Parts: sequence; structure tokens; C-alpha cells
Amino acid sequence: MTSDHTEPARHTPPGRARDHWCSVRQDLNRRRSALTARAARAFPAHLRVAGTPLLARPGWIPDRPVPLERVRLVWTGDSPTAPVDGHSAALDPIRPLRDDGTPYATYAEAVRELARPRLFENRACYRLLGVSGGGPPTLTFGRGHYFDVIDICEAAAHEFAAAAPPEGEQPPDRARTPFRALIGDPTDLARRPVLAAIATLVLRHGPGRPPAHRDAEFVLHWRDPAKVATGGGLYQVTPVGMFQPSHDAPWNEANDFDLWRAVVRELSEELLGTDEDYGSDTAPIDYDGWPFHRALGEARASGAARAHWLGLGVDPLTFVTDLLTVLVLDAEVFDELFRELAATNDEGRLVGVEDGTGRSLGIPFRADHTERLTTTHPMQPAGAALLALAWQHRDALLD
Repeated sequence: MTSDHTEPARHTPPGRARDHWCSVRQDLNRRRSALTARAARAFPAHLRVAGTPLLARPGWIPDRPVPLERVRLVWTGDSPTAPVDGHSAALDPIRPLRDDGTPYATYAEAVRELARPRLFENRACYRLLGVSGGGPPTLTFGRGHYFDVIDICEAAAHEFAAAAPPEGEQPPDRARTPFRALIGDPTDLARRPVLAAIATLVLRHGPGRPPAHRDAEFVLHWRDPAKVATGGGLYQVTPVGMFQPSHDAPWNEANDFDLWRAVVRELSEELLGTDEDYGSDTAPIDYDGWPFHRALGEARASGAARAHWLGLGVDPLTFVTDLLTVLVLDAEVFDELFRELAATNDEGRLVGVEDGTGRSLGIPFRADHTERLTTTHPMQPAGAALLALAWQHRDALLD
């Protein structure tokens, strides 16, 4: 059922209003790629990263890859109140009604009851409060919760989808998207709670696979809209995960406040299909004692694994924010650690190419694949930007 792109009046029977809300939600997932391109047109070209829809402020994207260990994290504890939250009256038109005629309190509450994906838990996250690009990149964080992403980012995308009919390419008039107008500049970290994900492009570097740029390849991921609450129906680099503690138990807040540790957990979960339960509800993760983490750390120390920071950016449709990282693994290390890639995981499925024998391989890191994926493929903006930036910096990353 396709949305008619007009919000029902508040006197509409609650059941009909909920049906309309669900149809817009489904339409959003069907048209995410086209809607993202359309939303990007509302922003000046100089804010877009490497010609992709991803938006970034000056200083957010470094001139060259930065070794991940040089990125400095600062913790402030409790976060300040933001002018825009997920309870704004501007959201009233996209909050469906319960049977008693009262609206759902938040967009997340409506998603939970009307369109709940497989993964949907309001866990603690590290909230991004500031970015400094002068000298070593410095990121400042406080406390936040995942549902801020749903209540603000997905709500803003829903509003956009409801106001943007299938015909036409320009974004709808701001008068039809009052919540987005209230947010204003989506790169203003003080304007709203910003919970960042870490998107990592993993490059297998070395011989033994089809020719590519210096024999490098990567694995792509398709995000299943039935499993995820954001980015459903789009392709993305993998792994990607919210920057958050492994569990809400208080001892994890400091122990997991580390970009590398977060990337390693996501590598294990998304590429190997391991469980997200680390037992950290009873004790902090012993990263030094975890064989997978230890093996990757040894590879970094020897130079067989190189992790780099490429900056951060904001999706123009959802306003989701991603921290952009690249992990280059020598072929023998990749093959040893990821001997059996998980074809599917809790968020979707891995995507590769066929080698002519029916065997699925990673995608060659090559100009034609990079061009296709960043311009014509339905990719999340962060993934497209990561690929484009990595290709620009291929010599530095693969030397």
C-alpha cells in the first residue's frame, strides 16, 4: 500500500490513522535511496562529502587518513538539554492515535507497537557533543539513549516521506516539514541529541583473489528493514554499530568508551555472527583476555592491520550521524580471523560477487565498483562517503 502523502486529520478514526502511519513507514523504507537524494538537494553542495549525499561541517573530514589511535575521546558525563527533542509539538501530525484517541507519546513508541523491527531496545549510547579538527581529531561525548535516534531521526525521515510525493525530485516545502525546520542545521550538535554510529570499511589487502587495486576487496551489507529500525532496504559497509557500552551496567561506560574496542565488537558480531551478550551485565569485558580482540591487537602492533579515521558526517534524510573508519587487514590475517564469514546476521545479509564457480567473494576495491556503489546503488550516505574517501586515499591506506 503506497502512502497518499497527506496526513489524516485528527478527527480521523484512530484505526485509519494508524493504517496511514504504517503505509508512510513502509513507503519510507521502499524509497529511502530516492528520498535521501532528494533531501540532499536542500543543502549546499559544499557540505556534501566527496560528492555523496553525506553532510559534514568544515573540519569534520581530515585532509588525509588519521591513524585511529590519534583520535582523542573526551568524556563529560551527563549531557546538556537540547532545544529539540522527540517530544516536540511539531511531531503531532505524524504521531498516530491509540484507540482511545490519544496520540502515541513518541515516534519510538509507535514503531514499537505498529512496526517493530527485530532489533529494538533503548540502550545507553555515547552522545556526541563536540568535534574539534584542529590538530589530532577530538570528539567529546556525554550520555544518551538509542531511542533519541528513533524519536528524532526516523521521525524526521517519516515526516519527509509523508510530505514528498513519488513524482518530482525537489525536497518538499519547509512549511510541510515543521519538525525538520525546527531542527534546522542537522550538523549542529547542540541543537538535538546526536547519537553516533561507527561505520567501518574493511579492506582485505593482499594476493589470492581476483585482480583489484593492489589486490584489495571489501564486503558489503544489505540492511533488512524487517530487522533494523534505521537504514532499512539500503546497502552499507560493514560492520556498523552504535557507539555505545556493551551493556547498561555502569562499569561498562568507561570500559567500552573506546573506538577500537567498539569496532572489534562489531567485527565479531556482524562478520562472524557472534552473540552480543558479552556477560558484561555482571563484569566488564576483559578485552586483553578475549582471543579475537587480542589477535587483532597483535596484528595492529605488527602492521598487518591498520585502522584509520576518515571523519564523520550526517545523513540528509534521517540526520543519523556516522563516525567513518577504515580497517585494512593483510590477506593472511583476514583469512585467518574471518575464515567463515556469516552470510546473514541480526541486521541483514552480506553481499559479495561470484567468482564463476558459485563461490561468493568480497567486492574488488576498484574504480568501477566504487563509482557504481557511490552514484547509482541504493547505499547509505555514510557507506558511499566511506568508499569515495577510501578510494581518494587508496595509496595512503594500502601502502
